[in-house]
Amino acid sequence: MVELEGIIRRYDDLLALDDVSLSVGKASTVVLAGPSGCGKSTLLRVIAGLVQPDSGRVTVGGIELTPSTRTRIRDLLGYVIQDGGLFPHLTARDNVIIRARLLQWTADRTEARLLELSELTHFPVDALDRFPAQLSGGQRQRVGIMRALMTDPQVLLLDEPLGALDPIIRRDLQDDLKEIFSRLEKSVILVTHDLHEAEWFADRIILMRAGRIEQEGTAAELAEHPGSEFVSRFVRAQRTADFGSVLR
Repeated sequence: MVELEGIIRRYDDLLALDDVSLSVGKASTVVLAGPSGCGKSTLLRVIAGLVQPDSGRVTVGGIELTPSTRTRIRDLLGYVIQDGGLFPHLTARDNVIIRARLLQWTADRTEARLLELSELTHFPVDALDRFPAQLSGGQRQRVGIMRALMTDPQVLLLDEPLGALDPIIRRDLQDDLKEIFSRLEKSVILVTHDLHEAEWFADRIILMRAGRIEQEGTAAELAEHPGSEFVSRFVRAQRTADFGSVLR
């Protein structure tokens, strides 16, 4: 569904992405993990067509990303950022349906999809006419997820979607997101610096360092068979007393 081949991206003297290749299949969840500045969010923006790589090839749904196909590919993608990235002057409803309006959906189709997504994300229907400032952090994030899913994209991109939430709300949303991923069977690429969160969501974890893929595999493989000292240190730094975690 998503193929990256030899992606390189520089910002002046900084090599943000260094020959990254990656394949994400249909109905699989891949998590990009690693410390701040390792290139994981830049890689997500390259897939979304928001950042142009200096070299390499991006293919989504069999379509190569070029200036002429960028709009077509964006129709295949849903994109969620931290705290939802909502327009503050629009209600929750208007934030969610903005893409449907651009595509000139009928009112009946739009409303039916909106109610379907409210149920899917456990967002209260009576809060749809509130503005982002009137919503909790968890509710804003649910609106961001609804907006990303509105036009039923094939691929869902999430850039640290739960990073700004308190632990209880974050845990609830982790549970809900995992259920959504399972039900919708979409290709999901999620960015996080939290290896426990990566373990919860991922079929496969891509651990990045300094713009390169350091190691990929399951959480158990990273913990039990680290391929480098960096992988060992990254896993050790995130070990907690969480029950049931291979990272303990």
